[in-house]
Amino acid sequence: MSSASFSAVVLAAGLSSRMEGQHKLLLPVGGEPAVRRVVRALLAAQPNEIVVVTGFNGRAVFDALDGLDVRFQSNPHYREGQMTSVAAGVAALLAPCDAVMICLADQVLLESEDYREFADAYASMPRGSILVPFFAGARGNPVLFASSYAPEGVNGHVNPGCRKLIAEHADEVFVYEAAHDRFTVDMDTPDDYARILARVEADQSCARG
Repeated sequence: MSSASFSAVVLAAGLSSRMEGQHKLLLPVGGEPAVRRVVRALLAAQPNEIVVVTGFNGRAVFDALDGLDVRFQSNPHYREGQMTSVAAGVAALLAPCDAVMICLADQVLLESEDYREFADAYASMPRGSILVPFFAGARGNPVLFASSYAPEGVNGHVNPGCRKLIAEHADEVFVYEAAHDRFTVDMDTPDDYARILARVEADQSCARG
């Protein structure tokens, strides 16, 4: 199998509790809200479908993604943790697929090629049915797992790190050793945001130069 069809769940329901009063998904990165940058990159990787799970400030997240080909699933239990958003998102998937990718809405450095490369790596795994990215010993996101695990996601047994899934199916886990840190960088604090803005600006300067 040279490529895997995958559907994506984007977790965009969180409280941004460490961002000191700002909603991180709406902060501008490269001239657009962070969540829109993430979803645009994911769309370009051509998943079968994308479900965006909303919760905190859901209307603003919905508006930030206006015009993009995604479906929305509200999670009224978002304050109970990300596992509830995974369950809501996986339950909302409709299109048949080989695998489900659980994505974080604040991983703004990931590019469409990264998502596609990750899906291709899943298709070419020598064994296993769960793919987890690592860089320099650090575990990253997204996590990609066979669609046969979807019922476990719906039952709340999978979180973004898929720790319970990984623990219970350790023999099925395959590690993807990434060549860069984009899979391990997210945006939780103002310092994270400042570092990310500096990287994006530097990348844009290189592209212009």
